[in-house]
Amino acid sequence: MIEPILCVLTSENMKGDWGISTGFAMSELTHPLRVFENARLSYEFASIKGGQAPIDGFSFDLSDEDNRYFWQQDSFRQALRTTKRLADVNAKDYSAVFFVGGHGTMWDFRSGAGVNEIIRAIYEQGGIVSAVCHGPAALVDATLSDGAYLVKGKKLAAFTDLEEEAVGATDIVPYLLASTLIERGALHQAGENWSDNVVIDGRLITGQNPQSARSLGIALCDALNRASH
Repeated sequence: MIEPILCVLTSENMKGDWGISTGFAMSELTHPLRVFENARLSYEFASIKGGQAPIDGFSFDLSDEDNRYFWQQDSFRQALRTTKRLADVNAKDYSAVFFVGGHGTMWDFRSGAGVNEIIRAIYEQGGIVSAVCHGPAALVDATLSDGAYLVKGKKLAAFTDLEEEAVGATDIVPYLLASTLIERGALHQAGENWSDNVVIDGRLITGQNPQSARSLGIALCDALNRASH
């Protein structure tokens, strides 16, 4: 039996002091969830502060089939209102952790309560650590028990500096995600802007942008199925 996947969402609904609303990117959650459901894998939600996880308004697109499919479910909306506080979860209950993107993550994933602890525990118990788009902000300061950065020497994908520039957020975000991961020793594998780019390095699975979310879900399911056999 494969234990649930822990999907971690930002609790930030504003971009720092800029007065611009934000949150998690809806399709970066719903596209992988649809894959999880089709693979009959269970999942649970957590956020940095617990309770209501804010959806970034730009991503609330109900013309997207998966967004619409989940939003029509009372259980999904209730789950977003009542997320677990990340620092309160027990890593032993999960087979993998998945950090969902959205600009809000740039303000609370890097140093949020429980982030480093859940990454370290799941990775060191043989589980999978995954993230998409801005979700790899959770990996920037994540260290293993020996003090080494998890990303050092590992191939990964994340929202690129060029994509940040393309959305006009270079001067808004508190740091540039890809550049900062590179500073930590990550081997950043950048695809073209908005290309579907998922990178697998052992039990670290990462995707570059919203276009990569479904493919990341597939890669995560495949990895969990292989590990269970």
